[in-house]
Amino acid sequence: MRCSQKPTGKRGGIIMLKGRHLIDPQDFSIKELESIFELTERIIESPEDYNSICHGKILSTLFYEPSTRTRFSFEAAMLRLGGSVIGFSEPGSSSVAKGESLADTLRTVGAYADIIAMRHPKEGAPRLGTEYCPVPLINGGDGGHQHPTQTITDLFTILQAKGRLDKLVIGLCGDLKFGRTVHSIIKAMSRYENIEFLLISPKELQVPDYIRQEILLGKGIPFREVERLEEVIGDLDVLYMTRVQKERFFNEADYIRLKDSYILDREKLLIAPEDLVILHPLPRVNEISPEVDDDPRAWYFRQVKNGMYVRMALILKLLGVK
Repeated sequence: MRCSQKPTGKRGGIIMLKGRHLIDPQDFSIKELESIFELTERIIESPEDYNSICHGKILSTLFYEPSTRTRFSFEAAMLRLGGSVIGFSEPGSSSVAKGESLADTLRTVGAYADIIAMRHPKEGAPRLGTEYCPVPLINGGDGGHQHPTQTITDLFTILQAKGRLDKLVIGLCGDLKFGRTVHSIIKAMSRYENIEFLLISPKELQVPDYIRQEILLGKGIPFREVERLEEVIGDLDVLYMTRVQKERFFNEADYIRLKDSYILDREKLLIAPEDLVILHPLPRVNEISPEVDDDPRAWYFRQVKNGMYVRMALILKLLGVK
């Protein structure tokens, strides 16, 4: 039997997301995202109030691709809520290696777990999975497509640093073609007012045409494509750095030629605003020099920790606990 997305409800003025899936950042309205941000803030302020709230609940992590931050932060989130975790970190250790379909895996695991976080190399696999999954399904990244929990983390970190999610000039730098975090944040931030994007990449790694046509041009959002970071860094409120992803290239020679296209260092930051917010979804290779780590404008390790708290809030919301 196929399950359907359940509607949002309200209980005593609280926005309820119980039973919902999260596949795309736009699956949640701005009001629903605000409710997640508010709960995240409460968890950060008083984590001890939540350390047994998911006792008896089980999260399953189904990771068909390697991950450190996303998988660990989901698992840490559930454990810090007092719940338990089951799952696999690579498909070779599961019945997937025997040829089991995604639909059957989700039906089976959904019989054991209360909520599932899944990463899959095929774009659209999590959306397809929602047709068969009997419990809330969270997309932990699907190929070069979407990474909604990273995007919600990014939005929360920008809100934490800047105090707003509108009237911002956002620079996206590096691999804008294959970077799913880039695609997700453009889609998510396009819903806020007075947003401008400066897209910094070599021509070979520019944003996909569907992002340019459907989101940027389609919604009339100001944007500019440039090849030099130094040309625009002084105009930015937020700089979102990305690595050039070796695993997305079919031709290793192309990867080697492009991998060092952009490296953020102290010298480039000399002309950057004092209140610039530097983000990176991590892992990094060499696109941010370690000498930048101690700069107060470097928010990427705070961003990592925020990811755990955001996922704690998401788990609570989708389970209907808060």
